Amino acid sequence: MATSLAAMMACRAATFARLSSPGSAARFAYLVLYRGLAGAADHHGPAKVDCWKDPISPSKWKEEHFVIVSLSGWGLLILGGYKFFTGVKKNIEEKLVEATH
Repeated sequence: MATSLAAMMACRAATFARLSSPGSAARFAYLVLYRGLAGAADHHGPAKVDCWKDPISPSKWKEEHFVIVSLSGWGLLILGGYKFFTGVKKNIEEKLVEATH
């Protein structure tokens, strides 16, 4: 580990010495460390699927699909409960009966 650290520092020192001499700005690119998308393609575990491809197994869904379905379900549950307990449907039926008489 110490030898690799020393080698890395020597390489950076040589690069810095090269860049400190007059030259083009393209030499500055040597100091920039590029990671790129190296970690993006590294999958751990089973691949995730869209919620409509496997609606029975929420554990296999993509995270964003799980969030959308969960929030939609909670919204429907709350709205349905609100309508059920406040009697919105009954009030509408009473208005229709009064209008026809």
